Amino acid sequence: MDLRSLRYFVAVAEERHFGRAAVRLHMTQPPLSRAVKQLETELGAPLLRRSATGVALTAAGSALYDEARTLLAAAEQARARVTAAAGAATLTIGTLADSAEQAGHRLVAAFRRRHPDVRVGIREADFADPTTGLRAGLVDVALTRTPFDDTGISTHVLRADPVGAVLRTEDPLVRHTALRLSDLAGRPWFRLPEGTDPLWAAYWTGATSTGEPGDGPVVRTAQECQQAVLWNGTVGLMPLAHTPPDGLTVVPLADMPPSRLVVAWKTDDTDPLVRSFVRIAAALYRSEPWPDTR
Repeated sequence: MDLRSLRYFVAVAEERHFGRAAVRLHMTQPPLSRAVKQLETELGAPLLRRSATGVALTAAGSALYDEARTLLAAAEQARARVTAAAGAATLTIGTLADSAEQAGHRLVAAFRRRHPDVRVGIREADFADPTTGLRAGLVDVALTRTPFDDTGISTHVLRADPVGAVLRTEDPLVRHTALRLSDLAGRPWFRLPEGTDPLWAAYWTGATSTGEPGDGPVVRTAQECQQAVLWNGTVGLMPLAHTPPDGLTVVPLADMPPSRLVVAWKTDDTDPLVRSFVRIAAALYRSEPWPDTR
């Protein structure tokens, strides 16, 4: 096994579809399919159950997925340490789902104007880690969403987005202009992986307001959440700033607190590049007073 094959496999496992994984990896589908097939041959076990609508992990695939994520994270950390030792100017940004896209291209342009020679790395995390690797030292700064345990982590709010319930388009509740969490009582909610930050899990599974844990399937990505709604009628949540895929509708939730898009960094981090990135982001989104970090 090599890291590239593992990265390909993880993308397919998370997207549950070769076509979507190929788009995510910026490649065509045939070489991606061949690479995963070769990995199955090397390991001597089927990793995916293929169908006309997508793929699902086998028991062997689930085991490899967890191990592959650990190995890829370790490789990223090793690369970061080597780069730091070499003295090159780098900044690794952690993102969650489409948080980087939501922050907008203006942030990229503004940072590039100020630091044209800095090499920027991007690490996309799944829902199990709302700090996107910041707490683990895998990234220098994060574009993510609260709430999560912010012990040792500082955040600055870029934007607050209202949240809605993601439902099938034929669901009777989509006729309403707004809903309350109580309107969703008795329906299955998705769950987040074991070990996920409790504050984060409580918010996105509705437990913040209802006190009830999710009882639907475990999901790690936005795609998995949307597919759970489509296939199982699971209740999902989504910021209203996002556009749902075909077959799904988002209805505003009147009693759900907004989802705050934030830039996050380790409180004791004195790296000038990190501080500069945060200040640039804060200047573009003046939603709250900039904290004094002197």
